[in-house]
Order: sequence, then C-alpha cells, then structure tokens
Amino acid sequence: MTAYYVVVENLADWQPYYPSQDVITFDDYLERCKDPAVRRVRVINLCRSYRYLSTGYYCSLLAEARGHHVFPSVATINDLGRKSLTTLQLDEVKKPLSKLVIEDGVDTLTFHAWFGQSLNPNLARIAQAVYEDFPCPLLEITLVQKEKGGWQVKQVKAISLKSLTSENEQEAFANAFEQFSRKIWRRPRTRKASRYDMAILVNPDEKLPPSDARALKNFEKAAEQLGIATDLITKKDYIRLPEYDALFIRETTAVDHHTYRFAKKAEAEDMVVIDDPTSILRCTNKIYLADLLSTHRVPTPKTVILNQPSKTALQKLVDEIGFPIILKIPDGSFSRGIVKVDSMEALQAAARDLLQDSAMLLAQEFMYTEYDWRIGVFNNKPLYACRYYMVRNHWQIYQHGEKVTKAGGFETLPTFETPKRILEIAVKATRLIGNGLYGVDIKQSGDRVVVIEVNDNPSIESGVEDKYLGEQLYIEIMSEFLRRMEARGR
Repeated sequence: MTAYYVVVENLADWQPYYPSQDVITFDDYLERCKDPAVRRVRVINLCRSYRYLSTGYYCSLLAEARGHHVFPSVATINDLGRKSLTTLQLDEVKKPLSKLVIEDGVDTLTFHAWFGQSLNPNLARIAQAVYEDFPCPLLEITLVQKEKGGWQVKQVKAISLKSLTSENEQEAFANAFEQFSRKIWRRPRTRKASRYDMAILVNPDEKLPPSDARALKNFEKAAEQLGIATDLITKKDYIRLPEYDALFIRETTAVDHHTYRFAKKAEAEDMVVIDDPTSILRCTNKIYLADLLSTHRVPTPKTVILNQPSKTALQKLVDEIGFPIILKIPDGSFSRGIVKVDSMEALQAAARDLLQDSAMLLAQEFMYTEYDWRIGVFNNKPLYACRYYMVRNHWQIYQHGEKVTKAGGFETLPTFETPKRILEIAVKATRLIGNGLYGVDIKQSGDRVVVIEVNDNPSIESGVEDKYLGEQLYIEIMSEFLRRMEARGR
C-alpha cells in the first residue's frame, strides 16, 4: 500500500491552485500517517519555512524518522542553511553562468525557481543546475556580477508558496508541479503489483554503455520474474530516487559525475545500490587501485606512480620497468587515456601531455597477450568468464578512431572451464573492493597471472558476457538484488 501527500502549514496556502485530497496540513500529517499497513509514503513538504526547528524542518525530519520519502530531504534543508556549503557545491552552475548575458548597469539579480524551472528562459539552465545540487520545490537564487566580469551565485535559499505573488509565477509553478507530481505518482498508481521497485540508471546518448538495449530488456525481464518492477531513469530523475527500493547503475561511472551522486543518494536512502559509492571510488581511480592491490600482494604488472615528467624521474621509471611502457590516466575507461611508449622521447612527450590533466599517472610494464581475461564477480562469486581479444594489428581490445571505435573479438566460457588460478585471483582482488558487481581484467602469460584492473561497472552486453549463461546471468544478478532487499526488510 502506498500513500502520497503534499503537506502545507495552512490549506489557505494552496488556495490559488487546484484543490486535491492529497494536499493536507502538517497537523493532519502528524495524525494520519501512522498506519503500519502503508508500506510507502511519499511526501512533498511545502511548509512556509524550513529553518531549523520550524514546522517545515520538522515535517521533513519526522517524515524521515517514519521511513517516509520526503522532498526536500533534511540533508538538503541543512545544506541550504549553510552559506559556505551552498557556494562550494555549485560546480555545475559555472558553465551556464559563463554564458549569461544581462543588460548593462545590473550587478545583482534575484529570481525565483520551482522544480528547476524559471519564468526567464535565459535563467533556465542556471535554475536547473542549482536545483540538481539543492533539490527543493521552491528556491530564491541571487546572482552578483564579479569584479573581473561574469556572474556568480551569491545566495540560494528556500522560499514558500506565499512568495509567489504574481499570477504568472503561480501558473508556472502549478504547471511545473503537475509535471513533477505526474513523474512521481503516475507509475505507482497504474503499475502491476510487485514486491519491490528498482531504478536502472542509463544514458541513452552514451556511445559505449555498459549494457546495450537488449541486455537492459533482459534485466527487466529477469526482474519481473522475481517480482521486481523496473524503470529506466536518466540523470534528470535524481529527485525520484526515494521512489525505489534499489538502484542499478548501467552507465559508465566516475567520482566527479552524476553517477556517483546517484550512488551516494541511494546509499543515504538505505537503498540497495550497485555500483555502491565506495566501489566507484575505489575502482575508478587506477592510482588508488594499484596501491591497494600492491599493498595486499595481489599480483600486478610492474607498476610505478609518476607525478612529474623530469628527466630523473623518467629515467628511474625506465630503469625499473623498461620499454615498452604503458601510461594511464587515473580515471580512464574503455581503453581511453592509455598510451604505449617505446622511447624516452615518446615517454617525455606523453608524460608532459597527460600530467596536464592529472597530478599523477600510472606507469606499467607492457605485457603482450593475445587476449585479456574478464571475470565477472558478484558478491565475491564468479558469474562469467570472457576472453577479450586485441584488435587486429593493435595492442588493446579497443581502438578509438576519430569516427569509429573498433573492438576485438571475444570468447565466453563457463567458469568451470576457466583456470582455477584466474578465478582465485579475481575473487581475491574484488574482496578488497567490496561485495558489489565487478569485472576483473587479468593477463596471463605462461604461468604468470596478473590483475590489470577491477571495474566497478562491468560490461554486460547481449550475446557477449551472457553467451554461455544466457537469461540465467540476468536472473543471477537480479536474484542477488532481491536477496539484499529482503535482508533489509524494504
């Protein structure tokens, strides 16, 4: 059973808008929402003030104490109350601010925004960027002109319905509210009965996504068989996360990226999340990962961390590893940000170039193999094994061109036909990361077996990783999600 409420301090605050039985006062909310049979309660908090210990503050605080999903959250309310924090978090607004043009003579601009929208189309991208950092129904944003030109955010604060005094603002808010509430409420009111709800985060525009469209369909089908309803969501659906019991990220992850924010939000909501933020943090930075594997004596290629392109440092590197040398940026993926050098001149040029974007690089010995192993591991248990072959006449499994990316062939094997040593090292590496879903890249040359890296967001594509297990691979993954949701009593 699910319930939905819009909470106001006084019903008169909602008078300019269409009446609804979902709109209740805070007093009604305190008395009405105690039924244990109501498994999910969604609350939109539109009280007059969110200041500390105000009615609005307590509305969100008590909603979270009751296990209800509330918007805005207490974390957002607290963030808005800290001036220094609000300015620190607004990285995403810098780009739209740089393109803002305001008439001469204006050095301060204050405007209202609702659900990331504004009456002024020139301010729409700024409103959306601020909203993504501070998801709150109504905001007042103040911009000031900097001394050297350009604009910056001076203040962001939450406001009440009563701040919308013009008919234009009230109408725009009503339209935005209708769109927002339809996103939240439409699906739960019409969906089939299901035990749990899962969001699958995807990027329709990603050129090399972890899962293709057919694989995503297979995940949805497997989930449905287990009583899990699924929705494909994108970065614009951040505010909808509390609607779900689990989050499955099927978009390439990075720490300085919305995928990490989604993972952190899901974790804060006590959702089951794959990839979890700790795994993203540990896997996406090759510097951290190399040091972690070395510390725990997981076999890897000869590895050196490089932080300066001086002749002394580079010569020491060559003496220790020898040519050819592989240079890697810390957060590259799909063979991007990886360079092979065969001479001191090439090493100097590549190191100078790559160190412009990163304070550190990873340098590794080059091990030529016909293929790389990829072992898929979930909850520290091997699920699948693949051999990814190098692109013909190339040293990597991907070759990126200006217009096209080439990929080598593959071979999928049952885990019981995979060398035991390969599986043991893969599991040893993943235990250092966590109990999530990982893809361990391994090279084997004779008796030597080394881990190249551990991926927190491994590729699972139809006809590739599922070549042996077929639909069972998707069932296995969704079954683990189900087990974790049941264990949390969600």
